[in-house]
Amino acid sequence: MQYQILWADDEIDQLRPHIIFLENKGYKVTPVTNGEDAITLIRDNNFDLVFLDEQMPGMDGITTLGKIKDIKPVLPVVMITKSEEEHIMEDAIGSKISDYLIKPVNPNQILMTIKRILDRSRIQNEKNAQQYLKNFTQISDSINSKSSWQEWIKVYKQLTQWDLELESGDEALRQVLYDQILQANKEFGKFIRTEYSYWLKDGETDRPLLSPDIIKEYVFPRLNDDKPVFFILIDCMRYDQWLVFENMLSDYYNIETDFYYSILPTATPYSRNAIFAGLYPSEIERNYPNLWTLQDDNETSLNRFEQELLEEQFFRKRLNIKPKYEKVLHADDNKRVSERIKNYLQQPFSAFVFNFVDTLVHSRSDSDVLKEISPDVSAFRALTKAWFSHSALLNIFKTLSKEDCTIIVTTDHGSVRALRDTKVIGDRDTSTGLRYKYGKHLKANSDDAIFVKNPADYKLPRSVMAMNYVLATEDYFFVYPTNYNRFQNKYKDTFQHGGASMEEMILPVAVLNPK
Repeated sequence: MQYQILWADDEIDQLRPHIIFLENKGYKVTPVTNGEDAITLIRDNNFDLVFLDEQMPGMDGITTLGKIKDIKPVLPVVMITKSEEEHIMEDAIGSKISDYLIKPVNPNQILMTIKRILDRSRIQNEKNAQQYLKNFTQISDSINSKSSWQEWIKVYKQLTQWDLELESGDEALRQVLYDQILQANKEFGKFIRTEYSYWLKDGETDRPLLSPDIIKEYVFPRLNDDKPVFFILIDCMRYDQWLVFENMLSDYYNIETDFYYSILPTATPYSRNAIFAGLYPSEIERNYPNLWTLQDDNETSLNRFEQELLEEQFFRKRLNIKPKYEKVLHADDNKRVSERIKNYLQQPFSAFVFNFVDTLVHSRSDSDVLKEISPDVSAFRALTKAWFSHSALLNIFKTLSKEDCTIIVTTDHGSVRALRDTKVIGDRDTSTGLRYKYGKHLKANSDDAIFVKNPADYKLPRSVMAMNYVLATEDYFFVYPTNYNRFQNKYKDTFQHGGASMEEMILPVAVLNPK
């Protein structure tokens, strides 16, 4: 491909050596001496880049730039000037230039500018591909080395970051990465199967932070700092989605991101109740039986006592603080909380649950339109980015960035793209979840699932309906033999949670301090 470059400068004859240099490098350069000719050519031709002199007689560079943007708003323009006055630079930048150079310019400087603007994606993709292939063996060795929980966090971070880096790269290379993620989740499932129950033993110290630890570890120590603490839980947020949100917040906050592991099942009734209670599900059921129920699969009803559980955790800590709690489910809730967010600065601690990402996950399962808009992980990530960039939550973050406060952001569980089905057998009272089930006499393929024969080993309640649990690993989802094909087709390629995968279990918890 030969790039077409337009160069407008009233001293263009003096730049002839530069033009010859670029043409020898394979670029097609069209020279003009004034803004009027530049506008005419741009209107009738397809250029890839414009070099524009700021100080031309007649129509100057700033005026010409404005007209160029009226005709072709996305055409990259590089402003070149003799002046170093700040207001000229600000005028040019405000008119959306792609770069700004001060005369005299040399040929290599021009060439590097072209490559940075026109070849950036290609060069970055090539460099990323080379670097990923260099790291491939190291990541594979980590996956297969019976890693510790700390090493699994590193592996997941690497794979997630490569997923973002290679997002627009070669499809074949992305398939290599996808296969490596599949292999990682296969080994991660084996790791959780053997290690998870040991983490829950009383007195065990060689374990990661788990859901019941989050308030204790991240909130309580900061309540003594004499400034309000905000705890924001974004339901069903994966680490890759947090990286997108973090990038948008980095202009406003200094951000430190750590990781913790969700308890199993990685489903809202278990993981989120555990966060707010500071207890495991079996402990909640034992100590607060009126605040725990397994009467149905409606996640909203199963989490209706989060505020009470949070208050009880503060009470057990003997803190003379009544925590403020808000669950933000609908657009009206978003607007109300956003408009009143400064009022919460009068509270020492406020907790918020934002349900949009989880709602989007469930909506995508039921909507062909959303599946078409977000056919894969990358597109679904872009969809959540589009929501966040126009959300009341982002406005809340922007407002709080101007205040003296601390914000802790986390999630209760992630989600995994469920692509493979596996058969499960249970009685009529078995729960309906696709990545986890509880009931009696459950049967499934042992290679695709984790069986919990004794719920006490996983600190899970054991009731008449929940004698056993089964948790899907990797990217499997459970389907009953009856109506198998119908449910297989309905739920294949949906985002689900409840099982044991890196995406569901390894979760970010970030501390934000306004800049």
